Amino acid sequence: MKKTLLTLMIGLLLMGCAKTDNPFFEAYKNKYGAPPFDKIKNEHYMPAFKEGIKQQTAEVDSIANCTEAPTFENTIAKLDFSGVLLKKVSSVFFNLYGCNTNEGMEKIATEITPILSEHNDNINLNEKLFARIKTLYDNRAKLGLTEEQTRLLEKYHRNFIRSGAALNPAQKEKLRAINKELGLAQLAFGKNVLDETNAFKKVIDKESDLAGLPESVRQAAAESAKEAGKPGKWLFTTHKASFIPVLQYSDNRELRKEMLMAYTTRANHDNKNDNKATINKIMKLRTQKAQLLGFATSADFILDDTMAKTPKAVYALLNTVWTPAVAKAKEEAAELQKLMDAQGKGEKLEPWDWWYYSERLRKAKYNLEEEALRPYFKLENVRQGVFGLASKLYGLKFKKLSDMPVYDPDVEVFEVSDADGSLIGILYTDYFPRAGKRAGAWMNNITDQYKKDGVNHRPIVCNVGNFTKPTSTKPSLLNMDEVETMFHEFGHAIHGLLTQCTYPGLSGTNVSRDFVELPSQVMENWCWEPEVMKTYAKHYKTGALMPKELMDKIQLAGTFNQGFINTELLAASFLDMDYHSMKDTANFDVNSFEKASLDKIGMIPQIITRYRSSYFNHIFSGEYCAGYYSYTWAAVLDADAFQAFKETGDIYNQKVATAFRKNVLEKGDTEDPMQSYIKFRGAAPKPDALLKKRGLK
Repeated sequence: MKKTLLTLMIGLLLMGCAKTDNPFFEAYKNKYGAPPFDKIKNEHYMPAFKEGIKQQTAEVDSIANCTEAPTFENTIAKLDFSGVLLKKVSSVFFNLYGCNTNEGMEKIATEITPILSEHNDNINLNEKLFARIKTLYDNRAKLGLTEEQTRLLEKYHRNFIRSGAALNPAQKEKLRAINKELGLAQLAFGKNVLDETNAFKKVIDKESDLAGLPESVRQAAAESAKEAGKPGKWLFTTHKASFIPVLQYSDNRELRKEMLMAYTTRANHDNKNDNKATINKIMKLRTQKAQLLGFATSADFILDDTMAKTPKAVYALLNTVWTPAVAKAKEEAAELQKLMDAQGKGEKLEPWDWWYYSERLRKAKYNLEEEALRPYFKLENVRQGVFGLASKLYGLKFKKLSDMPVYDPDVEVFEVSDADGSLIGILYTDYFPRAGKRAGAWMNNITDQYKKDGVNHRPIVCNVGNFTKPTSTKPSLLNMDEVETMFHEFGHAIHGLLTQCTYPGLSGTNVSRDFVELPSQVMENWCWEPEVMKTYAKHYKTGALMPKELMDKIQLAGTFNQGFINTELLAASFLDMDYHSMKDTANFDVNSFEKASLDKIGMIPQIITRYRSSYFNHIFSGEYCAGYYSYTWAAVLDADAFQAFKETGDIYNQKVATAFRKNVLEKGDTEDPMQSYIKFRGAAPKPDALLKKRGLK
C-alpha cells in the first residue's frame, strides 16, 4: 500500500514537472503575451493539445449540462471564450507548420488532425449544447441582445447546423468519419506539394546556359548552389523568387520550359508525392459531406455562408470579367508572337515564352525593365513605406522589438500603437523562403483580439512571404509583384490588428471568405501611387529617390499584361468552382477534368492557369475551396473603395480613411459585410470600376 501511494505521488510530481517545463502550460511572460518561440519544442505540442482538448471538453460539458435556463452569457459567451489552452497551442503549431515545419511536426500533424476533428465533432454534435443554442436562437428577438451578441448567436446556430447538429445519429456518425478522413487527406495534399517543391533542384554547370539572366539572379543562384554543397555552380528551384526571373530573362528557351514545367507539374508525376488520387478522395469526401447536409454540391454548401451565396452568382461574376480578359489576352498573345516572328526562328508562342517576351514588349512600349526597378525596392524600404501608409491613413506607429523571441532568425517583430499611444497589437514579419515553408504569402493570427472583464486584449498577427532573399553583396531587392504582395498581406495584418470586437469568434479576419480579401486588396491600390512611392522607392546604395520618369513609366504601364494576369487568375477560379460543383465524383481523372474545365471557358494554349490541380493548395489544402473567386469578388469591392479616396483628390483623405477603419477594419464579423461596406461607401459596388482599373473596359 505504501509503495503504491509513493508511486502515485511520484507520478503526480513528474506530471506536474512536465507541465511546468512546457511553455504552453504557463502564462507567456513577456508583456505582450507573445509565445516564447525560443523555448517551444516539438515534444511540448502533444501534451498541450491533449490537455487543451481535455479542458475544453470539461467546459463544454459544463455548458451543455447546466441546470439553469440558457442565456447568452451562460451558453454562447462561455462557448466562445472556451478552449483557451487549445487555441494557444493550435495557433502556434499551425502557424509554424505552415512556415517552419520539420519531420517531427509533420508526424504531430498527422497524429493530432483526426483527434482535433473528433473533438470538434464532439462539440458540434452535442445534442444538449445545440438544444440550448437553438432555444436562444428561436427566442433571439426577445433577449435584448446587442447587435454583436445577436450576430454571434446567429453565427453559432448556423455553424452548428452546417456542422451536422440537426442530423440523425447514423448521419452524425457518417459525418464524423468523413471529417476525420478529409482532414488527413487535406494534410497529405499540402505535404506532397511541399515535398515536390523541395525535391526539384536545377543545377547548371555552364555559365553560357545563364545567358540573359541579370547578375543579381546569377549571384543568388550561385549562393544557393554553394549552400547546397555545389560551389562553382548555379542552383534554381520552383520557389517563385528563383524561377520567375528565369522565365523573364533567360535566353535559354529550353531552360525556361524546364523550369515552368517543373513548377506546373508538381505533385503530378505518378510518384509518392502525386496528388491525383488525393484530389479524388478530397472531392469525394467533400461532396458526400455537402449532400449529407442537404446540399446538391460542395459549392452550394460552402457558398451558402458567403456574400456570393450561390454558384450561379459566382459564375456570373467570373464570366463578366473573363470575356474581356481573354479577349485582351489574345491581343497580347498576338503582340508577343510578332516579337517572336521578328527573330525569324519560326517559333510559336508557348507558355514558357510569355514572361520572356512580355518583358521585352514592356521595354519596347514603355522603355521600362522590371529588373531596373529592383534597386529601388529594397525590402526594408518597401516595408517602411507600408508602415508609413498605415500611419498616414490610420495614425499607426511601428516600433521594432529586438528582444522578442522568434522561431527563425529571418523573423522580425514590431509593436503597433495607435495615434494616442495605446497598444494596437504585435506584428511578426517572415519574408524569405526556407525548406520548411510552403509556397505563397499569407497572414495568420497568433492570438485573437477580444474584450473581457474590462480588458481589451490586443491581437498578435504575422505576415509570411517567400520574397527574393538577400545575397552576400545585396539586400533583398523586390520585383513589382513582391512589392504588391507585401502591401496585400499587410492589408490582412491591418484588418487583424485594428479590430475592436468583444468576442473572439467575431473579431478581426473571422469574416466571410469573399469579404476577407477587401482589406488586403485595397492596400495594393496605393503601392504605385507616386505620393506613396516617394516614401519607399529609394536606391538601396545611394538612397536616391526613384526618378520621376521611372515612376511615370510605371503609371503608364499600369494595365500592361492584364489580359494574361486576369486570364490565369480567372481560369483557376473556374477550375475551383467546377471541382466543387461536381455531383458525381466516381473515379474521375484529374488531368482530364482540368482540361475539360479550361477548354469549356476557352482558355488559350499560350497561358497556363495560375494553379493547376495537383498543387492548388488554396482549395485542396487551405480554406479557399469554392472560394478562389474571392480575389475577383473582393477586387470589385476594392476598386470601388479606392475610388472613395480618389474622388476627394486626396489618397490619404482622413475622413474616408476613418470611415473605412470604423465600418470595415474594426468591425470584424459583427454585422453583415455588405451592410458594413454600404455604410462606408453609401452604395453596393459594381464591376465597372474593376474593369476600368484593369484596362479591360
